[in-house]
Amino acid sequence: MPGKVSDYMTRKLITIDPQMGVREAYFLMRDEDIRHLPVVDGDELVGIISDRQLRRPNWADETPDIEHPYLLSDDLTVGDVMEKEVVTCRTYETLSKANKTIMDHNVGALPVLDKTDALVGILSAVDLLAALQDILKNEKSKKKARA
Repeated sequence: MPGKVSDYMTRKLITIDPQMGVREAYFLMRDEDIRHLPVVDGDELVGIISDRQLRRPNWADETPDIEHPYLLSDDLTVGDVMEKEVVTCRTYETLSKANKTIMDHNVGALPVLDKTDALVGILSAVDLLAALQDILKNEKSKKKARA
């Protein structure tokens, strides 16, 4: 997949604090029509949360009360349920490398860091599909030009 992460990443970044309640985070995702939120403490990336984690947290199978995990309550914070071991990529990496990272780690998005480790965007599977669409369009144009 030709191209760089910086060509397709989403730059309009919405981040949240680990103290935000999970209910508030859920409605923020819904209102903004996004599925992943990087979690920052000050300027430091400390986690990421997805709508999937909010719908069914990893610890859901450990609780004896089946109803509890599905309640979106601000009694739980984002910090309680976020993924703390964040898989990231860099602005200068190839889309191919980022795609492999997403597949290898089975994640839906990668926070994007620049050379100074600053969080500057997010690259989602949907962004990679947009890149694929551009590649296919370019291939089609090349075939027409050769014909």
